[in-house]
Amino acid sequence: MIKKVLYGSAIVMMTTISCKKETVMEKTAQPGKRFAALEKANWFLGRWENNAPEGNLSEIWKKQNDSTFSGESYFVIKNDTVFAETVSLEEQNGKLSYVVTVPNQNDAKPVAFELTSSEANTLIFENPKHDYPNKIIYNQVGTDSLVAEIRGRKDGKEKNEFFRMKKK
Repeated sequence: MIKKVLYGSAIVMMTTISCKKETVMEKTAQPGKRFAALEKANWFLGRWENNAPEGNLSEIWKKQNDSTFSGESYFVIKNDTVFAETVSLEEQNGKLSYVVTVPNQNDAKPVAFELTSSEANTLIFENPKHDYPNKIIYNQVGTDSLVAEIRGRKDGKEKNEFFRMKKK
């Protein structure tokens, strides 16, 4: 009799645990959920470059999962990487963030810029609390080019920098 009770309890416990695992997995996978804000940035995906006499700028974007794109950007002069950063586009609760980490800045902690404006070919991310830049703009130019722009106050003056790239 004790064996039957223990055996029955074990089956009930295993069934309960199994059901709980499915519920957690369903929440994580979120089948069929659309991430509309991130979909606006599908044109980011791929490799973008600007090979100029000053050096080579590359930006590479990949789809990490349904709600996140991961990217890396680096500038190389004569086989020496003089600047590198990792970036992610993350959609959470319908909001899109551009999250950037630069090894020698902000104690290598990520800094988030929230999407403040989007049109068919333009995405604008802002973080008014960040020193420089506090605005990042991506403009798609045709199907094979983009211009990334950073803006803000640097050394007490307004500054804009433009990064033109072609898809490779």
